[in-house]
Amino acid sequence: MLLRPEQLAAHLEKPLHPLYVLHGDDPLPTIECGDALRAAARRQGYDERKVLAVTPAFLWDELFHAAGNLSLFGGRTLIDLRIPAGKPGRDGGEALQRYCKRLAPDTLTLVTLPEMDGKAKKAAWFSALVAVGVAIECNAPPLDKLPQWIARRLATQQQTAPAEALEFIALHVEGNLLAAHQEIQKLGLLHPPGALTLQQVSAAVLDVARYDIDDLKGALQTRNAARCARTLEGLKDEEAAPPLVLWVLANEARQRMHRAALLHAARIDRIIKGLAAGDLWDEFLQLSLRLTKA
Repeated sequence: MLLRPEQLAAHLEKPLHPLYVLHGDDPLPTIECGDALRAAARRQGYDERKVLAVTPAFLWDELFHAAGNLSLFGGRTLIDLRIPAGKPGRDGGEALQRYCKRLAPDTLTLVTLPEMDGKAKKAAWFSALVAVGVAIECNAPPLDKLPQWIARRLATQQQTAPAEALEFIALHVEGNLLAAHQEIQKLGLLHPPGALTLQQVSAAVLDVARYDIDDLKGALQTRNAARCARTLEGLKDEEAAPPLVLWVLANEARQRMHRAALLHAARIDRIIKGLAAGDLWDEFLQLSLRLTKA
């Protein structure tokens, strides 16, 4: 059975399957799905938990011993098997296939893996896990869908934000869901339920930034070319997120309806995405100078 992370809550209201497989490219949904499964297991009487981490020195007999030993309390057991490398090896692959053929009663097995490519998903051991269990692919949403994901998370704490504020958060975190989750939680702590403004969101997001995007905004608005140059150099040294720097410059160009600057911003966007060649930070400087002289 295949499930999406958002389907898991409803699934966990029912009796649990004997085996679950978590895999994907982002740690946040993997952590949240794992926590939800462990909590559901406790509710359904799996009182004992055994954590097994697969390292190069791991002996696969430990998995069978964990499943074969009766709970000290006569209850059910959760076996939390973690394979961080995503490659159990030949012995591990064979062991997992044998394990799937003889799942122990009163035992729930949770297997956690990293992102699995197409070849790995066709491996016999992975196919065996999916055939007898429930597989949940925990991937981050595409970047163009991240603002909607942020909006749904804000809704869980009874908050909303305009599209430009959602885009601002998405650009700041650069697809990192853990970072986005932290920013959303911060907004929940700083502001009551209700509608948030772009100003509130940007102030909260940039409050703990190592670099000061507001300095760049101020330099552009006062048309201070020297200050722009100094600020961009500082942002570069701090390894600021290029999409966020571009967002500030492009937003200034849009507000002024400066067509030549908007075209320049579009070219920089292609450089960031690897679709065009160029010195990214020199292009930022040239665009900021264009805007300060406009």
